[in-house]
Amino acid sequence: MAYRRTPAVQARLDAQREAVLQSAVGLLAERGYGGCTMAAVADRAGIATGSLYQHFANKAELSVQLFRRVVTREIEAVNAAVARRDTPQQRIAAVVETFAARALRAPRLAYALLVEPADTVVDGERLVFRRAFRDVIATEIAAAVASGELPEQDPVLTAAALVGAVGEALAGPLAAAPIESAGPEHSDRTTVVPALVSFTLRALGGRDDSDA
Repeated sequence: MAYRRTPAVQARLDAQREAVLQSAVGLLAERGYGGCTMAAVADRAGIATGSLYQHFANKAELSVQLFRRVVTREIEAVNAAVARRDTPQQRIAAVVETFAARALRAPRLAYALLVEPADTVVDGERLVFRRAFRDVIATEIAAAVASGELPEQDPVLTAAALVGAVGEALAGPLAAAPIESAGPEHSDRTTVVPALVSFTLRALGGRDDSDA
């Protein structure tokens, strides 16, 4: 007869899995993917490495679940910011502003999410991540075009281009963040977020209020 876990055993395993993921998030923010070894995560979670394999078959599987955990949190933050704005252009600006500001506040974590070399399966998750942000922006572009606030354009294509441009623009500052003696290019990151918002509005063909 197959063994069936009791509710108490399942609850204990669920709690342990949650502790593992929380520990992995902390390590990712401190050390990136390279530092999220199975042994390091198990040690941070206070369990034996062998116990970790009860929850995740290998590092690739752990990395995917870790990535999804952090990305879900980022998308929720962006959606919350979008909900507080009134017009489509303001909501598009909120996506870029929120994403970039949060990335620069946690540069090691954002670098791991966006560009750090990782397992192939993680690259697939990154594609899903980019598409999620693309779809949020595309929805607002379509609304702005329909209302006449923006010129006619392909909302999905424009949104994909914006996501790619913002990610590329952030790659340099994020990569330099762990370096104590970062060069002048990265010395004042307070200018990065407003510059990206301005770029986004100009690229859309809308009005950048900073021009006034």
